[in-house]
Amino acid sequence: MRKNIMKKLLIFVLIAFVAVSLSACGGSEQSDTTSEKTESLPEEIRFGILRVPNDETIAMVEGMFDEYFGEKGIESKFTVFDSGAEANQALASGSIDFATMGNVNAVTALSRDLGVELIWIHEVLGEIEALAVKNGSGINKVEDLAGKRVAVPFASTCHYVLLNLLKNAGIEDEVQLLDMQTTEIVAAWKRGDVQAAYLWQPTLGEVLEDGKVLVTSKEMAERGYLTANVEVVRKEFSEKYPELVTSFITMMSEAADIYRENPEKGANIVSQKLEITADEALKQMQGSTWHTREELISQDFFGTTEDPGNFAKVMKETSDFLKDQDSIDDSPSQEEYNEFVNSYYIEKSLEQTEGN
Repeated sequence: MRKNIMKKLLIFVLIAFVAVSLSACGGSEQSDTTSEKTESLPEEIRFGILRVPNDETIAMVEGMFDEYFGEKGIESKFTVFDSGAEANQALASGSIDFATMGNVNAVTALSRDLGVELIWIHEVLGEIEALAVKNGSGINKVEDLAGKRVAVPFASTCHYVLLNLLKNAGIEDEVQLLDMQTTEIVAAWKRGDVQAAYLWQPTLGEVLEDGKVLVTSKEMAERGYLTANVEVVRKEFSEKYPELVTSFITMMSEAADIYRENPEKGANIVSQKLEITADEALKQMQGSTWHTREELISQDFFGTTEDPGNFAKVMKETSDFLKDQDSIDDSPSQEEYNEFVNSYYIEKSLEQTEGN
């Protein structure tokens, strides 16, 4: 009798122990899953953007950020910068995760060791950036700039091209360059404080209401001074969330396809955000070249992770020039630029697209 009681008591204790264990395991598993779910995605992604007619602008207007990130429970936050120099300050402080900027500013980011990598080229710049001269200024050729004041946002693609333009003309020491943001340039232009300025659309269009184009970035690119608007991301973010970076690339490709397949539609979308006419938007967009993912991983641009392309060399040449001009303190090595211009996310984006 006593043996039976002891046996039943032992069974009861075993059952209770197993129940408690299962409950603990279940709770632990749920906790781990919840923890993993919470840690696997950020609550928000912070984007630094430029007010320019590009694929990112199309994606914003078309609600693609909500589609690619919002549906995952991630809020997209946008900060508009007038130049890449401002974006670099935000990257340095850790207040943004992604940033659109000219490739010259990307050189600065690497030279300052801001912990970012270059993952996308939005557009190769052409007539969208230009040297404008004021009507009645008497400036008809580059050499006429000698003794004049020329406004330009320093440490920008425009600044880089302008420095090379003046150097090639042999008048780099005869021109007074004024460091101004684009909105300041427009105000100074209207006051008559400057007779020439190198800047980009849409503010370029404002000064051309009382001026003309002397040289474009398209012409300078043909002379070997290639410039582009690029995307950089903080490595801390990309290493933690590589799939989100890949999603960003896929989104940019989808947005750019809208323009490539129907330029008028793309221009109409951009005009809503920039508050300009569709015709003006189209004119500005045609002033740059938007390359596909396949084109970007060719040797002309990114190349591949195993075989870096020409854009890393362009970045290094730009870097060396800026170092010679004392615009940056240090020019990183070619190997550092090969790693900095990272094709991995474009390649992954293509793999995923082809797999679907």
